Amino acid sequence: MEIALLLSKEHSTLPRAEVDAVMDCEGVKYHLKMEQEGLLILDIPHKNPEDLERVIERLSYTHEVFQILLQVDENDLLTEAEKYPWDEIISSSYAVRVKKMDKKSKLNTSKLEWDLGGIIKSRVSDQVRVNLENPSTFLRVVLKDGQAIAGNQIGKISKKHFFNLKPHKRPFFYPGSMSPKLARCMVNLTRIKKGQALLDPFCGTGGILIEAGMVGARVIGTDIDYKMVNGTKKNLEHCGISNYQVFQEDARKLELPHKVDAIVTDPPYGISASTRGEKSHDLYHQAMKSLQGLIKEDGLLCLATPHYLDLDEILAGTKFKIIEQHHIRMHKSLTRVISLLSLV
Repeated sequence: MEIALLLSKEHSTLPRAEVDAVMDCEGVKYHLKMEQEGLLILDIPHKNPEDLERVIERLSYTHEVFQILLQVDENDLLTEAEKYPWDEIISSSYAVRVKKMDKKSKLNTSKLEWDLGGIIKSRVSDQVRVNLENPSTFLRVVLKDGQAIAGNQIGKISKKHFFNLKPHKRPFFYPGSMSPKLARCMVNLTRIKKGQALLDPFCGTGGILIEAGMVGARVIGTDIDYKMVNGTKKNLEHCGISNYQVFQEDARKLELPHKVDAIVTDPPYGISASTRGEKSHDLYHQAMKSLQGLIKEDGLLCLATPHYLDLDEILAGTKFKIIEQHHIRMHKSLTRVISLLSLV
């Protein structure tokens, strides 16, 4: 089975990295067929709908996923569509939507949707109806580089979750909180599985813990500021997450009864962040020395840092090594670096 993923163009490397991580975590084997800006085509040898459902539920930097039915020159699409056995996949209602992914195509998307809809209507049962609001079969057509890729949508990532859980919409808010979408992506990069333990030693308002809880992890959070600890608990309860441990502690002195499977964190920095007067470099370095003893040997740590901190210096003398990095330009004077670390 070949599937296409429409990726977010918010970032050049994070969407693909997140797909790789979640596929790996959920045990879905695949071969890369095509990678272009905003589009990923994968061949999945062993089809398991439940595995794909779990993948789609976790992703944040992907818009939608569809099973490819036709992949042809865009000028041949209608001819090939006339040959396709639409009655084998459409039995109730359907909708057709065409998306241009570049400016090369001269086709009119509205007319193409109408023509395709007409072809399909002539080849399915009389009981089948067009339903643009809530179709049982949603057909997606992508036009890119002169190619038309048509398929049956098998999943769409909800924007509602990430919109409704923006930091300022939670019961407890503090400036500088990470977006839910990036928090979910960082959680996914660690390959954390349902039921495993994830730690955020600088939990702040709990954004990372919320996203980890949403994918089924057991979450543990600490913060040196008791106000943040109470706020995180309020936010977790608000999101229906009950399997958590959150308490006040300095990340540099943190001790746990058991090692965790993953660590995801966004340590404080900048004007609005509370570092208790500690220089960011020293705080990070001391925290990393503490955290290396709290994660399992095969665990991964995903860390957000400002670009002006030298992570190699921060990790000096620890067992952590950098295996992956992504740079996000926040504004003219700040780039956020997302680093994935493992133990040596």
